[in-house]
Amino acid sequence: MRPPPPRHDHVRAVALFQAATIGALVLASALLGATAKAATSTIGRTWPIAEPDALSEIEARTARLPSDMRGQFGPRSRWTAMKAASLAPATVNRTRNVVPFYSLDTEIRLPDGKVLYPRGFTFNPLDYVTLPQRLVVVRPRDLAWALQTARLTDFILLAAGDARDEDAITLSERTGRPIFILEERVKQRLGLTVAPVVVRQQGKRLELTEVRIDRRGHRKDATTTSARERRPQP
Repeated sequence: MRPPPPRHDHVRAVALFQAATIGALVLASALLGATAKAATSTIGRTWPIAEPDALSEIEARTARLPSDMRGQFGPRSRWTAMKAASLAPATVNRTRNVVPFYSLDTEIRLPDGKVLYPRGFTFNPLDYVTLPQRLVVVRPRDLAWALQTARLTDFILLAAGDARDEDAITLSERTGRPIFILEERVKQRLGLTVAPVVVRQQGKRLELTEVRIDRRGHRKDATTTSARERRPQP
C-alpha cells in the first residue's frame, strides 16, 4: 500500500526551512570571514615563551652603543678589509687568454660517504657558469679612465695604490658608482699581473686586455701583442 502523497503545505514548509538554513549558513560564514583577522583559536597545550624577545635585545644593546661608531674603528686606511691586492702598472697594450682552472683543497663526499670529487680535482669553472659582465681593474690614479671605459653593467675593481690615494668607499660616494676592492684571491684566480686590465669571458676562457695609460690619463697607442693561454695558480 503506497503512502499518501505529501500535502502542499508540508512541502512548502520544508522548502522554507531549507532556504532559511542555507541563508543562515551563508550569513554565518560571512561574519566569520569578516572577523577572521581578529579571532584566533588554540588547539592543544600551550606554554609561555621562555626566551627573551630578540628585537627587544637588539634595541637594548643598540641603545648602549655610541651615537657615532666611526671613532671606534679608526681611519679607513688602517682597516684590513680595505686592503686591496697590488698590481704593477701596465707598460704595453696586450691581450692574453687565461683558463681559470681551480683545484679542490678538500674532497667532496655524498651523504652516504662515497667520494664524489677527490682532493686535488681540477676543473674549469667556466664550464658551468657564465660571467655576464666585464671586470675593469684599475689603480686609483686611473679611475677616471675606468669610469669612461666601463659600461653600466661592468664591475670596477680597485687595486692597491699609493698611501695618499682615497679609499673605495670615498671614491664610490664621490663618483656615484659602485667601486669594489680587488681581493688577493681574485687576483690569483684570474691571473692578473698589471692594471688597467679589462677581463671578459670568451667561451671557456677569460680574455685579459691590458692597457697602458700615460700620465695624462689617455691610452697610449701601441702595438697590441698576444700572449699564449696560461694557467693561473688555484
